[in-house]
Amino acid sequence: MARPLTPAVFVLAGALVAGPGQAATLERLSMDEMIQKSTEIVRGRVMTMGVSTRGSILYTLARVEVMERWKGSQNGVIEVWIPGGRSGNLRQTFSGAPALEVGSEYVLFLWAGASGNRQVIGFSQGAFDVKLDAKGNPQMQRSATSETMLDDRGREVGDVPVRMSLTDLRKLLKSSLGNQAGAQEGVE
Repeated sequence: MARPLTPAVFVLAGALVAGPGQAATLERLSMDEMIQKSTEIVRGRVMTMGVSTRGSILYTLARVEVMERWKGSQNGVIEVWIPGGRSGNLRQTFSGAPALEVGSEYVLFLWAGASGNRQVIGFSQGAFDVKLDAKGNPQMQRSATSETMLDDRGREVGDVPVRMSLTDLRKLLKSSLGNQAGAQEGVE
């Protein structure tokens, strides 16, 4: 029996078929699905951005300093591959791909396939800005995506914005992952 595609492969394949600059169809992932399907979950700050080419596809490479890790290996600096980028006069964009910025802090739900290249799971669904709330406590947040989204039965559904304190995220991860979570818990 054929193995089902992972969310990252499903989204990337949809984006590549649609072509650069066109709309992608995303599989909507719940927070629990992202937790379970991610190979790594980290809080980090983007240090540098670069570009790499694989075949005819440009990728933006974000080097991220890991500040807190809840799932995955213990690397202090990781590289995240994002479809699209600019090299000289060549520019490619993929609708639904996350837009990370140097110096900004994120919670990232990552997936790495056989190549070992880390990608944000569910395109922009797995990338959350880290901001301080009115009381000065860090929280993760992202706006709802405007991309077409499908549920697990293939029905079109809407996305919703997400906002959660990092304290609540840690509790959720510890509950969901048990002993896997919190390898560097408490690092602020």
